[in-house]
Amino acid sequence: MTKIAATALGAGYCPVAPGTAGTVVAVPIYLVLIHQPRWLYVLTVVTATVLACRVADRAEALFGRRDPPQIVIDEVVGYLWTMVAVAPSWASVVAGFFVFRLLDILKPFPVDWAQRRLPGGVGVVMDDVAAGLYGALTLMILVLLGVLPS
Repeated sequence: MTKIAATALGAGYCPVAPGTAGTVVAVPIYLVLIHQPRWLYVLTVVTATVLACRVADRAEALFGRRDPPQIVIDEVVGYLWTMVAVAPSWASVVAGFFVFRLLDILKPFPVDWAQRRLPGGVGVVMDDVAAGLYGALTLMILVLLGVLPS
């Protein structure tokens, strides 16, 4: 069960860009969750983040290495954080996807610090949470600039 959750239903086994495949899995999850009141969406994402840390920690032991590419539950949670502050629209879903992937790949500070310094599953997940929060800020700026709907 841990591997199923950690790999986001197997997306982590994608031979090319497993992190991107994990983010693809996050999109329909977001589309279901966004119909909740905002406070419940945030509570759900916080809970998912805590669970993702535990799952990633256990999965590292199962895969026998630190932050293996098969673990993509962190990408799912990171994308959900990216989308936390914007109105749901196809434009924001697509923009959030690309902004999150870019930030997850580039790992600006403190994203890179979280990945290197935090132990176990917390380190695996929190770098994506940090990228997701940067992504949320980026999307809010795009809304303020009128690029995305408010």
